[in-house]
Amino acid sequence: MHISEGVLSGPVLLAGAALAAAGTGVGLKKLAPDQIARTAMLAGAFFVASLVHVPLGPTSVHLLLNGLVGLLLGWPAFPAILVGLILQAVFFQFGGLTALGVNTLIMALPAVIGYGLFSRFLKGPRAGALAAAFGCGFLAVLLGGVVAGLALTFSGEHFLNVALALILAHLPVMILEGGMTALCVGFLRRVQPGLLPGRPSVEVR
Repeated sequence: MHISEGVLSGPVLLAGAALAAAGTGVGLKKLAPDQIARTAMLAGAFFVASLVHVPLGPTSVHLLLNGLVGLLLGWPAFPAILVGLILQAVFFQFGGLTALGVNTLIMALPAVIGYGLFSRFLKGPRAGALAAAFGCGFLAVLLGGVVAGLALTFSGEHFLNVALALILAHLPVMILEGGMTALCVGFLRRVQPGLLPGRPSVEVR
């Protein structure tokens, strides 16, 4: 879901950079010392996820894991995703440095929204926690597509069809991301429930 360099207009690039910088600033302010190792690990997972490509007709899409990153970190997802995107741009030329702010916003803003909507359910009943995790993974990709579509549309009306195609192409990824996020949350509930945000309303199993 990366937007390449040379596609977006100057005002969109500047607005994306400003919003991404603001989100990263908030994320760094909220990053507790005991979260640094976890944040680095999730930034690495986000980076590696881009290497897992899912064939889709003549092209392919790749995993994002932004929903999982947001669910486990909250606002620190911004600096974690920013670091992952920088590495992707440098090593694999995904996106590019001029579009880094917009691409960070595309991935990190839905991650934080997912945290706000779903994190409270992760230590409740198992069925509700897994449903919330699936919803977060699904919604993070969907909202990422919407933000990317808006960035393209504001750069020129002729990008509208491209924006719609981008969202539709990621429908299989939304389902896959939802399932993977639910699996990860289910595993953490069994082996390391302390990594999950919120307070348990019942015994975590």
